[in-house]
Amino acid sequence: MFRAALSKAHYRAPASLPTTPGSLAKRTVPAAYARRFYSDKSEEPAPKKDEASNGAAQEKNSDATASSPAPTTEAGELEKLKKNLAEKDAKIKELKDAYLRSLAEAENIRSRSKVEIENTKSFAIQKFAKDLLDTVDILELALKHVPKDHLADKVVNKSLVDLFEGVDLTKSNLLRTLERHGVESFDPLDKPYDPNTAQALYQAPMPGKTPGSVFAVEKRGYILKGRVLRPAQVGVVLDPSGN
Repeated sequence: MFRAALSKAHYRAPASLPTTPGSLAKRTVPAAYARRFYSDKSEEPAPKKDEASNGAAQEKNSDATASSPAPTTEAGELEKLKKNLAEKDAKIKELKDAYLRSLAEAENIRSRSKVEIENTKSFAIQKFAKDLLDTVDILELALKHVPKDHLADKVVNKSLVDLFEGVDLTKSNLLRTLERHGVESFDPLDKPYDPNTAQALYQAPMPGKTPGSVFAVEKRGYILKGRVLRPAQVGVVLDPSGN
C-alpha cells in the first residue's frame, strides 16, 4: 500500500527550480524507480542457469562419494577386527588355562591338607606311646627273670606268685590300652629277618635254624596304624658259609 502511494506521488522540485507549465509534466516519478529507490530488499542478480546446474551436479557427486567408502578402508577395518578377535581368543584361552590350573592346585592342596590332618589325628599320641613302651619293656623284663620253678609252688612262694600276677596284669592292661589307640605289638621270632621292622643286635650260628631267621627277641616291636613305632630288637641266625 505504501509502495502504491509512492507510485502515484509527484516529485516536488526544489524551490530554486523554475515552475513552468511545461516542467510540471515531468515531475511524475516512475513507479519502477520508486519501488527500486524505496525497497527494503537489495536486488541480487539471478544466478545463471549453467552455474546453477554445475553446482547441483558437484553437490550430487560429493554426496555419492561420501556415501560409498573406499574399499581399502573396509579391508583395513576388517583386518583390524580379525586381529583384535584373535588376540581376545588367545587371552581367553590363557585365562581358562590359568583357571583350570588354579582349580587343580586348590584340589591338590585340599587333598594334602586332608591327609595331613588325618595323620596328625592318627599319630598325635606317637611320642607319648613310644615313651610308654619303655615301661612295657621293664615289666616284661621283670616277668622274664622270675624263675619258673618258683611260680610252681604257690603255697611256699605265695607272695612272689601274687606279685608276678599283679605285674603281669599291669602289663596286659597297658598293652590293651595301647591297642585301643592303634598301637600293636609284633614278635618276629622264627621269621625271616626284615630290616624294615627289626634291628639285629647280634648274629650267631644256630644248628637246626634257618640262616637269616630270627632266633631271639630281646624287645618286641610295635606298629602305630601301619607305621613302625619301634623296631624289634632281635638276634639273627648266622649263615656258616658267611653269606
